Amino acid sequence: MSAADFRKLADLFPNETVTHSYVQDIQLPAVNGTSPGTFALVTLDNGLDHSKPTTLGPNTLIELGTVLEGLRERAARGEIVGVGVTGKPYFLVAGADLSTVKSISGREHGLWMAQLGHDVYGTLANLGVPSFAFINGLALGGGLEIALQSTYRTVSTGAGALALPEAFIGLIPGWGGVYILPRLIGPENALKVMIENPLSNNRTLTGPQAFKLGVADAMFEPADFVEQSVAWAAQVIAGAVAPERANAVDPSAPEVAARWAGAIAAGRAFVEAKTSNASPAPAKVLEVMEANRTLTQAQSAELECETLADLMQTDEFRSTVYAFLDLVQRRSKRPAGAPDRKLARPVTKVGVVGAGLMAGQLALLFARQLKVPVVMTDIDQARVDKGVGYVHAEVDKLLQKGRISPDAANRTKALVSGSVSKEAFADADFVIEAVFEELNVKKQVFKEVEAIVSADCILATNTSSLSVTAMAEDLEHPERLVGFHFFNPVAVMPLLEIVRAPKTDDAVLATAFELAKGLKKSAVLVKDAPAFVVNRLLLRLMGEVTAAFDEGTPADVADNALRPMGLPMTPFVLGAMVGLPVAQHVQESLHAAFGDRFPVSQNLQNLIDNGVKSIWDPASVQAGQPAIPAETLALMSFGSTPSTGEEVLRRTQDALAEEIGLMLDEGVVAGPEDIDLCMILGAGWPMFLGGITPYLDRVGASERATGRKFLAPGVASEPA
Repeated sequence: MSAADFRKLADLFPNETVTHSYVQDIQLPAVNGTSPGTFALVTLDNGLDHSKPTTLGPNTLIELGTVLEGLRERAARGEIVGVGVTGKPYFLVAGADLSTVKSISGREHGLWMAQLGHDVYGTLANLGVPSFAFINGLALGGGLEIALQSTYRTVSTGAGALALPEAFIGLIPGWGGVYILPRLIGPENALKVMIENPLSNNRTLTGPQAFKLGVADAMFEPADFVEQSVAWAAQVIAGAVAPERANAVDPSAPEVAARWAGAIAAGRAFVEAKTSNASPAPAKVLEVMEANRTLTQAQSAELECETLADLMQTDEFRSTVYAFLDLVQRRSKRPAGAPDRKLARPVTKVGVVGAGLMAGQLALLFARQLKVPVVMTDIDQARVDKGVGYVHAEVDKLLQKGRISPDAANRTKALVSGSVSKEAFADADFVIEAVFEELNVKKQVFKEVEAIVSADCILATNTSSLSVTAMAEDLEHPERLVGFHFFNPVAVMPLLEIVRAPKTDDAVLATAFELAKGLKKSAVLVKDAPAFVVNRLLLRLMGEVTAAFDEGTPADVADNALRPMGLPMTPFVLGAMVGLPVAQHVQESLHAAFGDRFPVSQNLQNLIDNGVKSIWDPASVQAGQPAIPAETLALMSFGSTPSTGEEVLRRTQDALAEEIGLMLDEGVVAGPEDIDLCMILGAGWPMFLGGITPYLDRVGASERATGRKFLAPGVASEPA
């Protein structure tokens, strides 16, 4: 590929935020009395503050390549003895510019982008003098690959988020990472970085973790990181230090070949368990890594480029970029319909009605994140003590794991107290209930609380399915009530459904959104409609699969029918995790509101009445061979109209599309993007589905059920 082709590619993106390559010559400090010579330090910086990460687009890569070519010429003339690459504060580089990559419409341009990266990184790897990457901060994807292509690497103890997340975003580490990393740290460790971490909620490495694995050769403190790294580079260049790489391997060695094959097999099993192979990218990572054990780096580079070009054209990649960039990175930070944040009131004390498990999780979250006093109440002292005790025990666990300091642990514990009297809420600014999911119980709670709190105190319900409007009916000030629906476990799940009832006022709503931000949650505004978004769709899905089972479809066929979607768990496993009584209660609420779209299963009711907690025997699920115990089967009866797995899948797809169409018509959320965001953040649905609506568009369910697609061409699909 020619320089003209690269320039053509760059010209397609005139609005790219360019990360510039600034060069500074440094006289290396003396080693044994003599300086090894002049060192060229390249700093990658887009000129913006730390809220705007540095990224790699075609214009950025061409500039970096030009700078590196100049340095190679200087090295050949003997003017410099080494080259270092580092980044602006907090970042080495955050990887490829996804907004650029997602707008590449043709395979040829995708291939050019892949080849451009290899061309530039190849220059870095072959400067004629040693190259050093000083990993001062975040280094993701192509950012970490810059470091891997360097001869040596240092990392800051303060660096966070080092990763090759490409399997998560629908690509492969295709600028050399998939070739270099297994050789540098061993195939098993490489699979952890390239497969296990990305597919485990996009987990990343800290600087110390990366150093321990062998990704970096040396580690220094943040305060003088670059200075220490330059001094270390001087020692390496002078021959006074020779880095040892304990985890590095030679792939041609027979014992390493066996380890390589074992790692690939383990990786395939992990991908199958996590995604049911519904996304092509993880399998491609493994395929390329398996092949490149016997390839030269140049041969692997060619394979990587072709693979990247193919993956950039997949709907799964486009859906992932839509989900990650447009939704999680952008829309979640600017929630549709949220009032002006200036209307928000300060919250200096929080009340939690209830002291059970959910109440304890809420109290801990509010105390840890907002750092304000939190008081829990319940009907007797034993329950109150148990609730406060739970919070203290959870704080102790965080302390033992090193997640918080002793001072922070003591402060958090001191913030959480309990009382048997709701008078403790008299000076609270925000009171949330976490009591039994029964409308009359919640109405009584709010009536009692309203009689005590100040006129400005906001009342919130954590209900998962009940009407917020009905809860506010008997209040003197119904405008003060808002739905504030968390997902379980509270500390982990990032979504908050903020429910606006007809009379909820803007100041209350604005405060709710500011609280969500303070709690580090992503909030979506939803209308007061039965079960809101996530539970309504999950129960529609579970209802269809359960109905097929009740009609006579074999349990394994019904429960595994949705595997092509790659969901986090099967419907029967999800039902057991949620709790059959809870799921049935919500289903009954939805049946009362919407009728036969949400059928209530008599079989499930029979299990609940007999104390059975799961259709599958839990031990059989753990063993990977789900089975229904004979005594459970005896409690159920079935019809004589079984379905195939394909029929159950299509039926469920169409049901979900129908329900989403109705929700959008009802104005439950502002648009399909909010439904996608809710399913990703509240139900853990895969990024490669794009949430749900891109998938339903892709398989034709949207048009079958509603006569139209949910998203415009190019939003999560090939540009129009």
